[in-house]
Amino acid sequence: MAQQKDIIVKDLHELYELMGLPVVGDSSGFTVNYLQDIFKQLPFRSVPYRPNYFSFLFIREGLGNYTIDDLQYTIQPGTVYFTNPGNFRMFEWQSITDACLITFHASYLKEYVHTDIYREFSFLLTETVEPRVLGHEPFEVLEQLYRQIHREHLGGSPYKNGLIGTLMVVLLLKIKEYFFQDYNPIVEGTRSSRIVKEFRLNLENHIRELLTGKVQQQMRVQDFADRQQLHPTYLSQVIRSKTGKSISTWMADKLVTEARVLLQDQELSVKEIANRLGFLEAPHFSNYFKKHTSLSPADYRKQLLH
Repeated sequence: MAQQKDIIVKDLHELYELMGLPVVGDSSGFTVNYLQDIFKQLPFRSVPYRPNYFSFLFIREGLGNYTIDDLQYTIQPGTVYFTNPGNFRMFEWQSITDACLITFHASYLKEYVHTDIYREFSFLLTETVEPRVLGHEPFEVLEQLYRQIHREHLGGSPYKNGLIGTLMVVLLLKIKEYFFQDYNPIVEGTRSSRIVKEFRLNLENHIRELLTGKVQQQMRVQDFADRQQLHPTYLSQVIRSKTGKSISTWMADKLVTEARVLLQDQELSVKEIANRLGFLEAPHFSNYFKKHTSLSPADYRKQLLH
């Protein structure tokens, strides 16, 4: 089981392929699916895995259970789940009549929803959010939104991603209203959970400082450890054990996400983008980007035009 906990899946497509389910999703980093259309043979028990994406699950009618780290929750009608990247999880379905799953990557949020997503929606930083069971009326409000998102996702509008992004803002605001009005992402949880959440908050703040020119150099592991008055080895161990990813991987994910967004601005040179992200030389940035995406910045830009 310990080895299985290190199965990290980059998206829903990869997870479903791994479990022999109908493959869903595309290259946009966003999916919305009704699970009753996918899980035809029940009961179904998933493999243990760590997703590298966010997800919202809206259960209008269904039964099962969901495991996040060492906590198990019951799936029942009216339940809303939110999970973020990194945690070990597993799920089991006994029945599904009507349930909608939305998944997305941080890059999709930054591009189509909000450029400073974690300041506006700080609950996205939390590590484990207990599922909530809503009454009929508030659930119906969310249902109208996710059904409209599903319709737009299937549609052919030239403004599809913009429309979905706008609807996602409304959905996130309603979830914030129902669940997280007084939420502080640092306060709750175990000590290791708080360490992870503070690290993620420090990482987001650091990326923002790079982009706005407040700092010019990328933070090192030692710098993140100093922010929390921890030994760097201990911080590294906590982050890897709780999220399945190293600090350098977290940093790379954020830098590559921001690079993708910046590369969409054709007026910015690769050198300018490298400087904004704290790389001393453009060739270093180009090699770094290619290592993590298999494309050079120039090739990535060419791909955007097709």
